[in-house]
Amino acid sequence: MGLIASNNKYDYLGGITMTGLPFEFSEYHQRQARLFDELPPSSIVIIPTNPQSTRSNDVNYRYRASSYMLYLCGWSEPEGIFVAIHEDSGWDTCLYVQPRDTKSEIWEGIRIGVEGASEGWPVSRSSSIENIGETLPGMLANANDIFAISGLNSNIDVLLDGINILDPRKVIDKHRVFKSPLEIDIMRQSAELASSAHIEAMTKSYGGIGEWEIQSIIEGYFIKHRSQWSYQSIVGGGDNATILHYNRNSSVINDGDLVLVDAGCEINGYASDITRTWPVNGIFSEAQREIYELVLKAELAGIEACQAGSSWHSMHKATSEVLSEGLVELGILDCSIDEAMGSDFDGPYRNYFMHGTGHFLGLDVHDVGGGRDGDEDRGPELKPGMVVTVEPGLYFGSWRNDISIPARYSGIGVRIEDDVLITDNGPVVLTACCPKLINEIESLVGNHW
Repeated sequence: MGLIASNNKYDYLGGITMTGLPFEFSEYHQRQARLFDELPPSSIVIIPTNPQSTRSNDVNYRYRASSYMLYLCGWSEPEGIFVAIHEDSGWDTCLYVQPRDTKSEIWEGIRIGVEGASEGWPVSRSSSIENIGETLPGMLANANDIFAISGLNSNIDVLLDGINILDPRKVIDKHRVFKSPLEIDIMRQSAELASSAHIEAMTKSYGGIGEWEIQSIIEGYFIKHRSQWSYQSIVGGGDNATILHYNRNSSVINDGDLVLVDAGCEINGYASDITRTWPVNGIFSEAQREIYELVLKAELAGIEACQAGSSWHSMHKATSEVLSEGLVELGILDCSIDEAMGSDFDGPYRNYFMHGTGHFLGLDVHDVGGGRDGDEDRGPELKPGMVVTVEPGLYFGSWRNDISIPARYSGIGVRIEDDVLITDNGPVVLTACCPKLINEIESLVGNHW
């Protein structure tokens, strides 16, 4: 699914094209039906896609459609609005799109248009987006319950002003968190492509390489295989690896330093998310090896904890126990293991492991479903069909003055992250082909040269 004929090992359709959708209509109709089945009679659903975003002056950022639009009908062009209304005869779905326009198409490319949307997308009908101001008010007047996503389309927001609206995302998210076999297939492809990009970067690393060079190797690999990054790549060498969301990627990585690379790609909207850490000269120092082996041990424990029926916090508990024990054994923390971890995962081990163990993955890198700090539902039960990341890390920034940083480990940052599918038969690591054992990494780094 999504593959095209090529001599390359991987060659993917990086987005939905005019030649077809990544799924059959039946997949989208099932998704729509699950939503509709939970809504009261005489409801209307209004889901605009994302607006285009200006970078500067008349230059836009690369466009990426709303994940909700991709999920419900696969529409990936700008200026789309999915509308579904319940009538006596059942649910009627309409996709409002930009009409064909030669003058605009000369500058921006050929549009699918109203006729193309009607014939090639899983909706009852389509209409010009220019007509929505005339047709939507009548539909709203006849609806008892209005489910809409606001803040994405100013014209829709004006029409909904003063109306009590309900949020359809709460219903959709319950279903998005469970991936179908077809979705899992695409996510597996995304994981394999990102794994190959990391391997490519490992083989081309050397002491003195620039962070930007590693970024260009990885993201160039994505583009070569008709994909794009799913988030801005993090390439942090030395002390920069201790900054969680470092993204300047502008420093030279000294011979003997580790580089932490957090990079993933997107295929047909579905993201991968991988972190690997390696020495740019191909050899772990003794101190680097000690921290790396501890993080790897924690990551393997976190993956093993991803069992169907376990609580969300199971994997964080597993990684935290391993890291706490290891920090005590290495003499970094001078206390008992229980004191290191704390009664609520809030002990001093958190000075060196400051983030959560993972998040859901899917059409968004930090996908819907809860489980992260700030999410409404922080404790879902792990169930088959969910895809999560497992990504423990330890960070010893020499620049920090708020905690004690042992000189032996100063400047070391290590994170290891994999994408994991929950199944009835245990966790399946979708990114298993991306090396992470020390001997594997040392045998790969720099061997391109």
